[in-house]
Amino acid sequence: MASQTEENYLKSLFNLANEAGEVNISELAQQMQVSMPTVNSMVKTLQKNGWLIYEKYKPVTLTIEGKKVAALIIRKHRLTEMFLVNKMDFGWEEVHEIAEQVEHIHAPKFFERMDEMMGHPTVDPHGSPIPDKMGRIQEVNYLALSKCKTGQLVVLSALTNSSTEFLEFLNSRDLGLGKELKIISRESYDQSMVVKYEGHPSETLSEKVSERLLVRIISE
Repeated sequence: MASQTEENYLKSLFNLANEAGEVNISELAQQMQVSMPTVNSMVKTLQKNGWLIYEKYKPVTLTIEGKKVAALIIRKHRLTEMFLVNKMDFGWEEVHEIAEQVEHIHAPKFFERMDEMMGHPTVDPHGSPIPDKMGRIQEVNYLALSKCKTGQLVVLSALTNSSTEFLEFLNSRDLGLGKELKIISRESYDQSMVVKYEGHPSETLSEKVSERLLVRIISE
């Protein structure tokens, strides 16, 4: 059984991995906000536990078992976030820190019951996929709003950033998952977009915001 610190490292490694599944040690140190010696020590521990492939001066890679352990931590986190929103009426901007604590509880039946009570959700409140009980993740390919064309009708389906500040910004614009957006125009100078949706006949979104909104196209 992984310690809380080990779980945090595994989760970070899972999230930082590139397409080849590799993570640079320096990037991991930055993510964890610790020194390189501290990271190197933990990497060696994770390797001894069979969760990591490590060679000196090379990027590290999670093993199959390491990926599964990490995915199951993420599963607990995302189930908790969904439970807090769906069953306890928390706002989607309030749940991350609570889930960070709950994800370290080692009680499978607790999370199985949580899953059952919600009807086995497949995504969390921010649209991120929830791994199944085997640690498998069914990825969905959405398109960034910034890549969409004028005239398209899209539905907001997920976010690439779920920081409290960004979620509060979306709340202030009455933007949430499931919202249908019509793209009215795009400004060539700064790539900002004008969209309309229920209750908002004209809303301007910066390129930075539109890059973080993942959508599904309904019509061209």
